[in-house]
Amino acid sequence: MQFVVCDHRHSDAIGAIFNEAIVNTTAIYDYVPRSKETIDAWIASKQTAGLPIIGVESLANGELMGFATFGPFRPWPAYQYSIEHSVYVDCRFRGKGVGRRLLKKLIAVAGLDGYHMMIGGIDSENVASIQLHKALGFTLCAEIREAGFKFDRWLDLVFYQRLLTDGVANQKKIHLGF
Repeated sequence: MQFVVCDHRHSDAIGAIFNEAIVNTTAIYDYVPRSKETIDAWIASKQTAGLPIIGVESLANGELMGFATFGPFRPWPAYQYSIEHSVYVDCRFRGKGVGRRLLKKLIAVAGLDGYHMMIGGIDSENVASIQLHKALGFTLCAEIREAGFKFDRWLDLVFYQRLLTDGVANQKKIHLGF
């Protein structure tokens, strides 16, 4: 496995990973698979904002195994040091350490970029994601009961957070380091 900065050459693979999660899981509280145009616009918006999309590719064939990203937690200025992250792994590679590698890299990048806090919204029944976050120092900070409705049932959303810095907020700068 090797880390890569995802861009438009990864749009088909990113779309496939997103869409499998939309159709088959509660990892994304969405109903409709995303079009290529939607994925391309999402990648462009991340690039324009200077926000990372970090991927892990197979050394054997360069196939995208998963990706992770972060973005603003809330749109107001006082939240500029808080980010919400996402990690998605191709269903064929789940349980093989891809998500752990991606989240560890994302934590490192966010810290180097001067962010203070990372938060992730996780479906309360996604035990694997909750265990991963706990193992990497995230703690439960909120639960919202019946936050979403999918697959004919109400879904509870939990938030796990991790503080990245102890001091005064630094000026943010992008530093991927790989």
